[in-house]
Amino acid sequence: MAVMKLKFNQKKRVKLAQGLWLMNWFSVFAGIVVFAMGLFLKVELRKRSDLMDNSESHFVPNSLILVGLLSCAFNGLAGKICYDSLDPVKFAKWKPLLKLYLVICFFFNTFIFFVALFCFLMRGALDTTLANGLKNSMKYYRDTDTPGRCFMKKTIDMLQIEFKCCGNNGFRDWFEIQWISNRYLDFSSKEVKDRIKSNVDGRFLVDGVPFSCCNPSSPRPCIQYQVSNNSAHYSYDYQTEELNLWNRGCREALLKYFSGMMSSMGVVILLVYILEVSIMLGLRLLHTSLESIANPEDPECESEGWILEKSFKETFKSTMENLKKIGKFNQVEAEGAEGEEGAKTQAVTTVS
Repeated sequence: MAVMKLKFNQKKRVKLAQGLWLMNWFSVFAGIVVFAMGLFLKVELRKRSDLMDNSESHFVPNSLILVGLLSCAFNGLAGKICYDSLDPVKFAKWKPLLKLYLVICFFFNTFIFFVALFCFLMRGALDTTLANGLKNSMKYYRDTDTPGRCFMKKTIDMLQIEFKCCGNNGFRDWFEIQWISNRYLDFSSKEVKDRIKSNVDGRFLVDGVPFSCCNPSSPRPCIQYQVSNNSAHYSYDYQTEELNLWNRGCREALLKYFSGMMSSMGVVILLVYILEVSIMLGLRLLHTSLESIANPEDPECESEGWILEKSFKETFKSTMENLKKIGKFNQVEAEGAEGEEGAKTQAVTTVS
């Protein structure tokens, strides 16, 4: 029994072709939007590449760019097919290619679905990438005189100001690294010597943070040094001074920013997927309704269109059987080639 079998007359076939033509060109526009989204996401990730551990997160924007380009190409071609289907002479040249085109569309739509899925599932990988990347980047904050790292201080400061965040997981992360360059330390000072000697690695660690961690909404001047020393400041308790520094870590801020962006893009991709599947099904109905016309010389006669000629179960069985036949045919060919090679070897040995 055929799946979704419908009857068509000439008027219905024309309406279906015209509707599919409009949908295809709308999909071309959607493809341009998807391409632009992928390009925008790629640029945003490039801007933060110094703060990320690796480039694995670029899989999603690259996939979006590819989906956008393929969507424009496939739907432009499908629009041409739908337009030519109104003329039996023009449509005749597309008939041999339509089945192959529909198979390609099926795999393309499957790819779109997985890209949408990745948009929602990339949060975990992005979290790890940001956590490791920010941790390593903060260590280079002081290297303003080192080639290749001299802009890291500016990058992190701009990040903390723009996203209103501080450190990796919080402002206390700055207490664990030396973020002040040796160039600006007075090594003749007893305080500096004591701090350097106080840890095994010989680093100058302070309970302070860069200026970019300061919250401009604080009613008092920013306290960025001796943050955890209540006695060093008048009327101060660092555990309750929420407005003094940003409490949110930059990993959380960036993760929320990129996750929200990817989730929104995932929703758009799912809508594109639904549109592409609708076009594929409509094109299949148009294809079968035109092929099943009993009298090609009478275009006004009725015909039948369907999605699958047989039921899902029968179609699956026949597909599996065809795949088995192809596998057996390849196996026979391989065995035949091995037999011929063995016969040649034996002949050469006999001659010798």
